[in-house]
Amino acid sequence: MTTNSAVPSVVLSDAASYAQAVEDATRAAAAYYDGGTSTLDDDAYDRLVRAISAYEDEHPDDVLPDSPSGKVAGGAVEGDVPHTVPMLSLDNVFSDEELTTWAASLERRIGRPVESWNVQPKLDGLAIAARYENGRLTRLVTRGDGTAGEDVSHAVATIEGLPAELSEPVTLEVRGEVLMTNAQFEYANEVRTEHGGDPFANPRNAAAGTLRAKDRAYTVPMTFFGYGALPLPGTDGTLAAELGTDAHGALMDRVAGYGINTPASTKVPGAVVTSVEQVSAQVREIAGLRAELPFGIDGIVIKADLAADQQAAGSGTRAPRWAVAFKLPAVEKITKLLDVEWNVGRTGIIAPRAVLEPVEIDGSTVTYATLHNPADITRRGLRLGDHVMVYKAGDIIPRVEAPVAHLRSGDEREIDFPAVCPQCGSGIDTSEQRWRCERGRNCHLVASIAYAAGRDQLDIEGLGHTRVVQLVEAGLITSLPDLFDRLTRDQLLGLERMGETSTDNLLAALEQAKRQPLSRVLCALGIRGTGRSMSRRIARYFATMDGIRAADAEAMQRVEGIGGEKAPVIVAELADLSDQIDRLAAAGLAMTEPGATPPAPVEEGADGTELAADAGPLAGMKVVVTGAMTGPLEKLSRNQMNELIERAGGKSSGSVSKNTSLVVAGEGAGSKRAKAEDLGIRLADPDEFAGLVAAFIE
Repeated sequence: MTTNSAVPSVVLSDAASYAQAVEDATRAAAAYYDGGTSTLDDDAYDRLVRAISAYEDEHPDDVLPDSPSGKVAGGAVEGDVPHTVPMLSLDNVFSDEELTTWAASLERRIGRPVESWNVQPKLDGLAIAARYENGRLTRLVTRGDGTAGEDVSHAVATIEGLPAELSEPVTLEVRGEVLMTNAQFEYANEVRTEHGGDPFANPRNAAAGTLRAKDRAYTVPMTFFGYGALPLPGTDGTLAAELGTDAHGALMDRVAGYGINTPASTKVPGAVVTSVEQVSAQVREIAGLRAELPFGIDGIVIKADLAADQQAAGSGTRAPRWAVAFKLPAVEKITKLLDVEWNVGRTGIIAPRAVLEPVEIDGSTVTYATLHNPADITRRGLRLGDHVMVYKAGDIIPRVEAPVAHLRSGDEREIDFPAVCPQCGSGIDTSEQRWRCERGRNCHLVASIAYAAGRDQLDIEGLGHTRVVQLVEAGLITSLPDLFDRLTRDQLLGLERMGETSTDNLLAALEQAKRQPLSRVLCALGIRGTGRSMSRRIARYFATMDGIRAADAEAMQRVEGIGGEKAPVIVAELADLSDQIDRLAAAGLAMTEPGATPPAPVEEGADGTELAADAGPLAGMKVVVTGAMTGPLEKLSRNQMNELIERAGGKSSGSVSKNTSLVVAGEGAGSKRAKAEDLGIRLADPDEFAGLVAAFIE
């Protein structure tokens, strides 16, 4: 991560363009801090402010008094509750090079190397000061202009992670971020639209608007994450001294000890490191987990960890000199909804897709985004021509979050929903939120068969999309079992571009596919609510197809990751596929999972919870694989490694956290190995791991 391509330069060529930029930036900041709305997304605002600063550096005599440069919250807000200590913003860096330059400048300022750095996620919410007296929460104050903020104590009861009473009767101020998690944001929009309001554009705007709302007929929850603490008048002298001398890491431990929520409870707990190179590694580590987090982050905060270094560096009028935010590429942008396409998936699901005015997000041009389902379109109140907030992170498919209602012109149009299946013209089953063609899988047979033949399912070499189309159009296959119990050599030889060699190779690949384990067969069936990982978990838990088919919804929920909504869908899908499963079994496909044993009878523990026996050398372990494998594991793909872990009773994971049990570190293992070492997690090289699971290697 050396550059942030999401922040290209904007050039202000003259005083008039500069004055317009100042006006636009100030208006956008005021709209955001006043009610959580803005005409600009974060990336556009960042570029505008950087351009303003660049112009002012070249024309210092032309600086306008309303300029956002050097001001907390862009100078757009004020408050009437004075802060005991100024509540400042952070300066930004956008690349490794800028980070290195900033760190060197800090060390020159304090006259010595920084002994340790604290690296934490930059949570995408609103800064809040929570004042406690004798352990009881008495006041909540926004950052405001940095010297005074707004009293929002009315919102105390709606904020999770900020207890009304601490575990100790101390007097102090805790500073942190109030935000909405993804789940809280979805709930907030459901409640808001039920009461006739426009949906919020994104979680940050939702938190900003909700925090200030006093007279709503409904309430929605938010979440607090602490990032600092300081004494107040009345703080015990010993505690006040400790708060002023604690290293930042120790300060955060103290805050968590009082019962306040901090990032330590998340997948990105942060770390204390000793070099700028390690800081960059932590930045990459946290950025890599961004898409998995249940809340938004827009950067990583880097601080000198020791209080002595912070005090030596001091602060400016806007930001401390001992801390900086490494801004990540924007994952949210405002663009225009041009059209909605209705596509049919391999299981017959009819999925709406947004056609967007092209926009650059997270390093790529986004033209399409998911709209989930028709009910979601209705709930969000989307219209053609709307300006919409689009979200994209990592490899996640971009999604439309909500219309930016305050940008509507009145020319927007209602979205038309299909009356028949767009693929085949059949009727549509609208009984669930996700609409489905009444023909189900038979509507999109090509996609269904091509998926089943894929590498991570039955791995049928020579049966790509083009060949599947040929077989379907020739009427040779109408379902997956046809490949194994009806397709003949003569039929294949009768097809165009199918000679004896290609025919025999395909037939051999079909025979080889019969030896795939149950988890692959289950995945090939394309059951709604499952995929590769879930299919492996189900196969490992029940061990046989008969066991899976005999399970009711309650039994299915005993599989990790299957909840009350998903279980009955999976059970119903299995029932619908009964004939196909019977035919696949009769054709000789594997209906057992190697190394798995049927579940022991479920017993109840003392607390009434269910207990079930685990088996295998990795039972109960969460295992992460990183780097290149060697020896007996050299030829295994990452998916095959995950299958091996789960055959041996463990759970595979892509990220290292305090809940990780074992990290298998091969050649070239980098930040994940370093994080495992920092957390004291057990490490194994490929040979050691191969020995541990030797009985499960196929």
